[in-house]
Amino acid sequence: MDAAEGASRREFLACAGAAIGITAFGLGTAGSCVLPMAFGTSVAAAGSERRYPIPAGDGVTIDRKDQVILVRYQAQAYAFNLACPHENTALKWLPKDMRFQCPKHESKYQPTGVFTTGRATRNMDRLGIRLEDNMLVVDLNKFYQSDKNAAAWAAATVAL
Repeated sequence: MDAAEGASRREFLACAGAAIGITAFGLGTAGSCVLPMAFGTSVAAAGSERRYPIPAGDGVTIDRKDQVILVRYQAQAYAFNLACPHENTALKWLPKDMRFQCPKHESKYQPTGVFTTGRATRNMDRLGIRLEDNMLVVDLNKFYQSDKNAAAWAAATVAL
């Protein structure tokens, strides 16, 4: 186990403990855990592929240039199209709520891209992702919509 993996587990356990305490004592969510957000760009690009370093811990990285959202969450990595599937508005990450939201019509999504509420009719669109040479490789030409290819959408993830 490397230091980053250990830190991620410690953060998870701390968040889980806080969530149990909040639930048990009926406290609000103020001060509860958040998934941090950062802006980034791909390290190298060849054709339709973009390479990103594996994030050290759970969080969201937004690459505005290539319109990619990279998420590390609960030992999985996901790559999403930046646009909301409803009307192509750039999605926003709300760290304290641990979810994505469309600012135009307020569709809401889990960190895994699963749609929860709003006007959208499907989950966030995933991009092809794989692990190669300790980098996450995202293929912008491999675009998966949950309503058109559920199996490919579900498989577009990397275990970390």
